[in-house]
Amino acid sequence: QVQLVESGGGLVQAGGSLRLSCAGSGRTFSSYAMGWFRQIPGKEREFVASMSWSGGDTDYAESVKGRFTISRDNAKNTAYLQMNSLKPEDPAVYYCAADTRRRYYLTQSAMDSWGKGTRVTVSS
Repeated sequence: QVQLVESGGGLVQAGGSLRLSCAGSGRTFSSYAMGWFRQIPGKEREFVASMSWSGGDTDYAESVKGRFTISRDNAKNTAYLQMNSLKPEDPAVYYCAADTRRRYYLTQSAMDSWGKGTRVTVSS
């Protein structure tokens, strides 16, 4: 497992942008798949985006395709989620996670390391 710390959440107007960061430590950052997930109170945590160990393979939830971009800088041990055109339905606590056993994303349940989350609020 690795330690993950998210940052970059906050309040933004609808239509605005935020960039979330996820700093990793404890194991070779460039060796494993990562993902971003979000959770609204009272609802299950849902998949937002994922990427392979190199960042070359990415996938997105339909609700964020074309608006969010996942990326990573392995030299800085940091993953990112660029969120553009934020909508009123995007507010949630956003979590980054890693599957340290795999280079490519499999499922949410396979993620073995999680950050504590960062809150995103969108005002209309």
